[in-house]
Amino acid sequence: MSEKPLSETEYDAITDAAAHWCMRLHAADCTADERQAFTQWHDGHPLHAFEYAAMLEIWDVADHLPRDKPEAVVVPIKKPARRLRTYAVAAAVCLAALPLAAFTGWEAGWLPSSYERFEAANGLKKVTLGDGSQVELNLGTELVYSHYKDQRRVTLKKGEAFFNVTHDSNHPFIVRAGEGQVRVTGTQFNVWEYEDQVRVMLLEGSVQISSDGEHASVPLSPGMQASFRQGDATPQVAAINPDDTALAWRQGKLVLDNLTLTDALPLINRYLKKPVMLADASTGAIRVGGIYNINEVNNLVPSLPKVLPVYLTQNQDGNPVLNSIPRKTPKG
Repeated sequence: MSEKPLSETEYDAITDAAAHWCMRLHAADCTADERQAFTQWHDGHPLHAFEYAAMLEIWDVADHLPRDKPEAVVVPIKKPARRLRTYAVAAAVCLAALPLAAFTGWEAGWLPSSYERFEAANGLKKVTLGDGSQVELNLGTELVYSHYKDQRRVTLKKGEAFFNVTHDSNHPFIVRAGEGQVRVTGTQFNVWEYEDQVRVMLLEGSVQISSDGEHASVPLSPGMQASFRQGDATPQVAAINPDDTALAWRQGKLVLDNLTLTDALPLINRYLKKPVMLADASTGAIRVGGIYNINEVNNLVPSLPKVLPVYLTQNQDGNPVLNSIPRKTPKG
């Protein structure tokens, strides 16, 4: 027997509850009893989990809102009735994330007029953002797009994306990745985030790269790349090697061009649920090469002992570990 569909009132009640729990769980005085009650509510219905996940994404948007805007009047967002209510609740959640008591809206530049979430779970994906910009998502990539009155904003939650940004000098296009951001008006560039490392490659146009919000940004011109890790004051800038194969993923390929395992594993691990670890530095110095289909990287790891002087073990967390086979010393 199929489950009875929820009424509009019941659906709205779930949205309100998701907003409430999002605020409480982010509050400093949230108690253990409240967290237990939340878990029971969250697991009580699949829609509870869905609405709470959506509310967390709105919270991510709120986390980057300006903290010093004056009080303003709310401007209704032109959306269908159901979505309008969701944004109204989301606005309340955003408000709770700020130290101000003022309730503001799109006209003040606090809330987006549109919010989109994209995910490439099982394969490469090409999407068109609300401003017309084209984005290619690598396997395992998640990003959200928000359109504000004075800017367009993308948060790369994980993975890798290639951007072909529609030019609009009045609305800068900002990509947040890790602790830094890329600021452009119209250009073509690639952003890859892995663990605490971010790499930006610029093919066309110009961008400004900052590794955090406290230091000045650095410009990047075509044929250049920048990389940074969490805590870096400024990004590391270098020229793109003409033989660089980092963008081969756009054709569904992973190219390992005689790389050390230390350099190759981040490229491999981004496609794996359980990242491969190295036993020691000597294992990391072993080199590997080849061209692989990104959808078949899972088959690469078990095959490495067949082509390299390594063997596989497993650590206590269940991660596969590569170990080098000691070389035999000639007798004599």
